[in-house]
Amino acid sequence: RGPGRGGGMTADVAARRTVVTCPHCGKRNRVPSVADGVPRCGNCRHSLPWIAEAGDDDFAAVAERASIPVLVDFWATWCGPCRMVSPALEQLATERTGVIKLVKVDVDRAPALGQRFQIQAVPTLLVLRGGEVAARQAGAAPVAVLRRWLDDALAEPKPSEPNPPAEKEPS
Repeated sequence: RGPGRGGGMTADVAARRTVVTCPHCGKRNRVPSVADGVPRCGNCRHSLPWIAEAGDDDFAAVAERASIPVLVDFWATWCGPCRMVSPALEQLATERTGVIKLVKVDVDRAPALGQRFQIQAVPTLLVLRGGEVAARQAGAAPVAVLRRWLDDALAEPKPSEPNPPAEKEPS
């Protein structure tokens, strides 16, 4: 089984890194696309925003098997609203450092993912929890709206978990 099918990942995926500036000390850090736990600054040891890119071949390793919830941004280079919402998503990833991972998927370079997740318009955002879609949002929105949507998605139980039993009122 190859990458994206539950098999091992290629060395290219394991070696891919994004440079992220630490919001605490300002040092630049190379953050891997795939890792156990959450990335930390090499200088001050604070958690770093986790922002990565994924495609058809490495989405399972980068997003579906992540140890924390993943905000997936399906976007395209030619899409104006995608370019407008990107800084808001990076802001949310920075505000929720250690809580979420932002994974960007260019639909033109990852057509199989676009088809699999039935992406009809860009930008389309998904929240994955435990590798399953927990929330979906199509279209660009202001950061405050996206923040509320993301917080609601993170507060919900995982799609595979039953809802917690309702508390009984005292008699």
